[in-house]
Amino acid sequence: MLLLFVVSVLNLSAQHKKNENDLGYAAVKKIKDILIYEDPQFYVAFPSIVKTKNEFLVAFRRAPNRTALGENYNTHTDPNSYLVMLRSTDGEHWGKNPETIYAYPFGGSQDPCLLRLRDGTLLCTSYGWAPVKSEAIEKLKKPVYSQGGFVAMGGYLVRSFDEGKTWSDPIYPPQVKDGIYFNALGNPMPAYNRGALFESKTGRIFWVVAAMDDYPLTKTSNHLLYSDDKGLTWTYSAVVASDPKIVFNEASVYETPKGDIVAFIRTENKETQACIARSTDGGKTFTWKTMGFYGHPLAAVRLPDQRVLLTYGYRQNPCGIRARILNAECTDFASAEEIILRDDNGPGTDVGYSWPVVIDKNRALVVYYMTKPDGMRVIAGTLIAF
Repeated sequence: MLLLFVVSVLNLSAQHKKNENDLGYAAVKKIKDILIYEDPQFYVAFPSIVKTKNEFLVAFRRAPNRTALGENYNTHTDPNSYLVMLRSTDGEHWGKNPETIYAYPFGGSQDPCLLRLRDGTLLCTSYGWAPVKSEAIEKLKKPVYSQGGFVAMGGYLVRSFDEGKTWSDPIYPPQVKDGIYFNALGNPMPAYNRGALFESKTGRIFWVVAAMDDYPLTKTSNHLLYSDDKGLTWTYSAVVASDPKIVFNEASVYETPKGDIVAFIRTENKETQACIARSTDGGKTFTWKTMGFYGHPLAAVRLPDQRVLLTYGYRQNPCGIRARILNAECTDFASAEEIILRDDNGPGTDVGYSWPVVIDKNRALVVYYMTKPDGMRVIAGTLIAF
């Protein structure tokens, strides 16, 4: 029988002078924060991480620092936003020169989400934006979603069969059932989302995607796709979370030891905050509920003792990175206490997009991006012992 420990949160801010390495949880201790990637020439964000046979791979989105080129600010839509990757043999020491995973031919890419299958195949999902002049946007097949001179292109994924040395041509998933949006090429918008995919016990891959529900756009919902051929083709399964008044978007999916399919979902609603959706019938139907805390967005990993490390960005002062350790079936989210990993983000609330990975039987690494005092972003991480 597993020994249950009581979590007491340690606030790492200057107002709480405690041992900064002790998170107050008898089996969880913060080892240290690490800087994974920083370059003043580039604007970076949205990391994900996987463990391969002999190393760790962290992927992130990298674009030119537009302020260094004389522009007033950086945005998350950029025609030169590429998917890149760094390697590490220990999860602590990282190379300085990222490898390119993929450069989207019609514009910029966002949010590379890595998954390593049990046979070693790597998947990396993303979605694209195409720069289109305003007069041309008016001529496109409607409806399209545009902002700041960019049109949403929808999602895609690439695969690697050699531990990330080479990557396939893009694979485009189908549009979500009853989807109404088109991309800039006039095609139904492929499914997309930011969040962790999961390979089930049977080898089926689950992916919780988003759908734009109305035009003009006021809300989005979440839906489950699955693949039985290592990501080559995708099939629509079910609505995961939808509501007339709630925006459900970025989501990570997880399968419990009992076989429940669980989605951890970011919302933009103060009442619902972060949500959890659960299916007990293999993904045919889901029910959702609020978890009672904020997370922007969330990701989960199974620990060696079957518990689940759930991490998320926290965008209320003091902004930073937080975590909870859930039981194996992810049913105690309401009582699992919050662990503060970072509370020292720079100006503003732009922080998070955390992603955890197990280093070994005693340690995990949580990667994320943070805002520096000068407004630039870095890819960073926190090593913890459990």
